[in-house]
Amino acid sequence: MDVIYNISKEEKKDGQQVGAPTRKNNMATVYEIIQGINQAAANGSWDGAHEESLQADGKARDAGLKRQNGHYINDRRVMDGFGVTFHGPILRVSYQAEALIKDVAKNNFEDEIGSQLQEIVKFLKKEYKTITGNTLTLTKEGEHHVLVQRISNYRTDCQAHCDYRIGGLTDVIDVNGGSSEDRLEGAIKDWLAQGPKNKRPKNDTRKS
Repeated sequence: MDVIYNISKEEKKDGQQVGAPTRKNNMATVYEIIQGINQAAANGSWDGAHEESLQADGKARDAGLKRQNGHYINDRRVMDGFGVTFHGPILRVSYQAEALIKDVAKNNFEDEIGSQLQEIVKFLKKEYKTITGNTLTLTKEGEHHVLVQRISNYRTDCQAHCDYRIGGLTDVIDVNGGSSEDRLEGAIKDWLAQGPKNKRPKNDTRKS
């Protein structure tokens, strides 16, 4: 973040002391973006977030989860939820739910999971805008991944995730730059390149 300081420490202008740090532009910092995304996810991921009566501000927050259908105590609901993790400039949106085996067998099951992830991303953008007043840009990276594991002859556990590149994090290094061996080899080469070039000890008589 670029900060500008004025020299005078006593003069005030428009109610603000001249000499106090002021932001050069309205660009959000990396910390502010990550903090805003985390808060947006926290506001909608807990069970009951869609109920106005359970919200301190009286505003319902609908993240498009299936468990939001029906009363949170009286009705039998599908249990699902979502979370977010950060991998450099990449935001990974994860979704987990219980699914019936007969539903998993449907041809459009993966498409339904993809639509569920899109609804979560839509909610995150909306809630981020409400919290920070800024727009959150998320660009999809690749396709979503779905893992289904059998619990019983009736139910399965479904885990899915999709990656999105966060707009505004231009100074953050991508953590998926090849395998660990490739990154180690590259780091060693970079370190060796920093040493003296074309200089050999005087007693080194070997031919190049």
